[in-house]
Amino acid sequence: MSEETLPGVETGTPSRIVLHVDMDCFYASCERLREPALRGEPVVVGMGYEDGETFGAVATASYEAREHGVESAQPISQALDRLPRARDDAEPGVPGGTGESAATDATDASTATNVGHYRPVDLDFYRSVASAVKEILHDCADVVREVSIDEAYLDVTDRTGWQRTPDDDRTLAEGYARYVKQRIAREVGVPASVGVAPNMSAAKIASDHDKPDGLVVVEPGDVRGFLRPLPVAAIHGVGPVTVDRLSEMGVDTAGDLADADPADLQATFGSRGVELHERARGTDDREVTPTGRPKSLSRESAFAEATADSGAKQETLAALADDVAARARDRDATYRTIGIKAVVPPYEINTRERSLSGPVDDPDLVESVALELLEEFDDVAVRKLGVRVSNLSFASGEQARLDGWDSADAAASRGSESRAESASVRRDGDTDTRARTERGQISLDDFDPDASTE
Repeated sequence: MSEETLPGVETGTPSRIVLHVDMDCFYASCERLREPALRGEPVVVGMGYEDGETFGAVATASYEAREHGVESAQPISQALDRLPRARDDAEPGVPGGTGESAATDATDASTATNVGHYRPVDLDFYRSVASAVKEILHDCADVVREVSIDEAYLDVTDRTGWQRTPDDDRTLAEGYARYVKQRIAREVGVPASVGVAPNMSAAKIASDHDKPDGLVVVEPGDVRGFLRPLPVAAIHGVGPVTVDRLSEMGVDTAGDLADADPADLQATFGSRGVELHERARGTDDREVTPTGRPKSLSRESAFAEATADSGAKQETLAALADDVAARARDRDATYRTIGIKAVVPPYEINTRERSLSGPVDDPDLVESVALELLEEFDDVAVRKLGVRVSNLSFASGEQARLDGWDSADAAASRGSESRAESASVRRDGDTDTRARTERGQISLDDFDPDASTE
């Protein structure tokens, strides 16, 4: 981290630049990828809404659905009462419902204008979209901490700066954050909110400040003033139980918490009370620590419109293969698996992979395998192509001989998405449900019994 003091920033203020990237209503956004007609419509992703099912919960609700009182972690029966289910055969925007649970009155359902489009949780699909997003994040920052499937911190101190552009009243950091947002939107097609600040807690608060699709920049000298009027619950690590206890102490805003006596906070909350006091004052010295090296490297490219032209597809895929192989070599990474992605309209994702006998570094092999896998889609119109190398190894001396590499197709391997919450949240005494539901989405862990937690 640079020790340089920027103009207008008091001595000792860190010049670190942290981005907190938070995907907006991620599961619903993924559903809109494969069903573009759902854009702008109320979308509810969850379980238990089908006829004959008696219980279930909402995983996430789009902002349009939230306007009707549908929230994450809500019983699905309550969601259906507030927002009847649209008929499965109805076009988005056309009212209707199926089954008794879709509406309390069939006549009302047939004439209602407010209905929701309910979709089941599709873990594999969401992970595939999240993987594409995370590839961009790792390309945009040298240090990335993946917190969950739809949330990450980036330290971009070495990529940009707090200086202002000569022809605009913006910081370079804001421009870089906008670039990250635009890449996610353009290359993956899902919206993200980004917070930019000199520390992790302020960046997280900033990303929540102007959802959805927001971009909020808090410069080093402005952190405390930005936090001061916010409700105390906005401070990272403050859950419902702590909110109630602070309220009893007359602490309702971040400013109140910053002005509180640290000794009183320590007496009530222990060392965590002092930590929360510092965060309310805009101080957070935690470094963004990576959660590990990437498990794969990939590149994707979308066509202006879906094409079945074999030459165009081969040319695009060859360029992607060359790019991916170069990225792996730049990172001193070898790979055991080579794969492609072919997205068929509207958003049907097809992946094909081939495993090798051991880790290799061979750009020509990446291209030849990718083109061979593409042959299956010779006569298919595709809207997007991608190339990926996975099962990466960063250790030296592990490259396998190219003779005898296994040409059998490998089964797609998707590791469980790890989920890490801040240690301070866990010490709060509250469950981590608050952190998930206030962001409008339940963790995939709640729907995947095999998912691991950190």
